Amino acid sequence: MAAKPNILLFIPDAMQAQTVLPGSPCLTPNMDRLAARGMSFRRAYCATPTCSPSRASLMTGLLPHNHGVLEVEHVRDYDQCVLRTDKPHFAQRLAGAGYGTGYFGKWHVERTNQVEHFGWQVNGVKSAEHVKNLGKGDAGSEPVDPARSRWVEGPVPGYNRVLHYGVTEVPVKDRYPHYTIDQAIDFLDDHRINGGGDQWCCCMSFSEPNEALVVSRETIDRYDLDTIDLPANRTDDHSGKPALYRRQKEISREVSDDEWRMARACYYGRITELDLQLGRLIDWLAESKQLDNTIIVVTSDHGRYVGAHGFDAHNCGAYEEIYRIPMIVAGPGIAQGAESQALVQFPDLGPTLIELAGAEPIETLDFRSFAEALRKPEAADPFQTAYAEYHGTRFPLCQRILWEGDWKFVFNGFDYDELYDLKNDPGELTNLAALPEHRERVDRMMAGIWKRVRDSGDRTILESHYYSMRFGVVGPNLAGSD
Repeated sequence: MAAKPNILLFIPDAMQAQTVLPGSPCLTPNMDRLAARGMSFRRAYCATPTCSPSRASLMTGLLPHNHGVLEVEHVRDYDQCVLRTDKPHFAQRLAGAGYGTGYFGKWHVERTNQVEHFGWQVNGVKSAEHVKNLGKGDAGSEPVDPARSRWVEGPVPGYNRVLHYGVTEVPVKDRYPHYTIDQAIDFLDDHRINGGGDQWCCCMSFSEPNEALVVSRETIDRYDLDTIDLPANRTDDHSGKPALYRRQKEISREVSDDEWRMARACYYGRITELDLQLGRLIDWLAESKQLDNTIIVVTSDHGRYVGAHGFDAHNCGAYEEIYRIPMIVAGPGIAQGAESQALVQFPDLGPTLIELAGAEPIETLDFRSFAEALRKPEAADPFQTAYAEYHGTRFPLCQRILWEGDWKFVFNGFDYDELYDLKNDPGELTNLAALPEHRERVDRMMAGIWKRVRDSGDRTILESHYYSMRFGVVGPNLAGSD
């Protein structure tokens, strides 16, 4: 591998891992060709299923309780959206190693949008704000022309409608992601022409396919609605699971199968439109003779349900659809056309890219580099566990999740815990946590969660010896004594 490769990060918002699996109905030809020249991690996970804390974990290599961002939009207190500046960020490490760094598109890590404070020398966030309404069909946070989209009514009077999808006649080239890629290519071209050094790190982040699922006509015409899958677990009644899940499903109870099918087609279509932009980048790198020395990463901050378990978005439940994410990495020295079952995580990318770039490491116990697994697929043995946390949004929750191989345990401080056998029950329909024959596994995995809590300094639940907070099936002392 070259001493200092270029680094390109391509980060859609809320993209399910299933969308890039072989045989997926989602059309991603450029992601497929990237996977053919790189490695695909089939068991990659985010650290939390909410945009801002997940993205902040990527930047810092820390769990949310350590970097300080628990939310940005739906905070109960301003302190919950302040990204701590006393922790190094991976972009700062790369800039310190001589990299030119640029960030373009959606930031949504903290509220200032001043990415230059966190190691990004070129801020493509502010300059993109004026095109939020570009084409009037953007699926970002701005309103979409109602004539071009469809809202599904919710069952509860007084609330906004619950599912937003539709088709716009605005072409892909006139929509926000295309402009974001234009910015990124301008940055790379300027860096090359103006002698900005041999190495660069460029991050492109998108609102799509999150929020409104409004897709261009030219894209949706590539899909046959009759072939769009409906999740087998969409009829999950959530029996034996936290009551919150049953309440969440009520929000979408009036969405029909045909509406889910069209929404999923639009969801896939938004990803296809992003895939087109990825193709533009790959082609530009090839034409500028930089492709062979560029590490390209396609991943996401979290997933989205789009009908799975009867849910739509991503801020409820601990299911695979929102925690498991795509992770495709290609570039010099990386195994080609390989698949890995290693349990790697979104925030592992920071330490990994730093190692591949030969920059100063970030000292963190929360996450780790998987650079060796990129070079040698057989080096996956150390990556048999993953860990995540969720703090809720305006309504506080307490969830800690541990994966061990094919098993997943969810500690719910607010309700009954969950245990799933992902090999035999990939749809997570049967909660095994309360069954006596699984008590030993539950106790062991709960002790594993306490160890992660202790090792990461998660005081929010570690200091829980007061009798009214003793909700774990076993207590924290099993993970070691103070």
